[in-house]
Amino acid sequence: MSSFDLTLLEHDNLGGTIYQKLCEALMKGAFKPNDRLKIRDLADRLGTSVTPVRDAILRLVQDQALVLRSPRDIRVPMLTRATYLEIRDIRVNLEGLAAARAAEQATPAQIEALESLLKRNEEAMAASNTALATELNQIFHFTVSEIADMPVLGDILRRLWLQMGPLIADVYGGAGRTMIDHHYPLMDAIRSHDGPAAARAIQADILLASGPILERIDGVCPEPLAV
Repeated sequence: MSSFDLTLLEHDNLGGTIYQKLCEALMKGAFKPNDRLKIRDLADRLGTSVTPVRDAILRLVQDQALVLRSPRDIRVPMLTRATYLEIRDIRVNLEGLAAARAAEQATPAQIEALESLLKRNEEAMAASNTALATELNQIFHFTVSEIADMPVLGDILRRLWLQMGPLIADVYGGAGRTMIDHHYPLMDAIRSHDGPAAARAIQADILLASGPILERIDGVCPEPLAV
């Protein structure tokens, strides 16, 4: 399990705050498939009692981001091939739409922010800092969605990344440039305000990354499993 920032929380809605913290950790790849989450350990790291942590965990189980095998065995699931392919195809369409809209309306400051994220991602990969590179990849994708200014679409993508984040993190370090190369034609399209080209670039990015992801899934679950 990777480390992530869980600072002492003081908030009226403590359970909701913890839920958001854990969501961010899942989306950014702080957890990997089959990682076991221990409520007491999380509560200690958060400086709180177990009750709000348990409430947040149960919400994530409802989101299908965690699996409750027993009260003492809470796991990050490994997606089945069928579930992954469904999520991938939804992402292809929705993130393609978001990229097209972002390209049409991106400001110079927003383009500069994306360029900075891509540069930092390259630096993290060069330094073999896979955890940081994985997090920056997620932030890059979400920043494109934010530039598109489509909050409903953004909420849907957030739920998909709750399930996808740990799996992407699991393969990111070994996938080489597969996970980043198509971010460059995407940036070219956004600079040119070419919506269709931006959609094609991010769709190619998602589809190319599916190769190592499917290899990972098939290596763990060679036979189809019921969802």
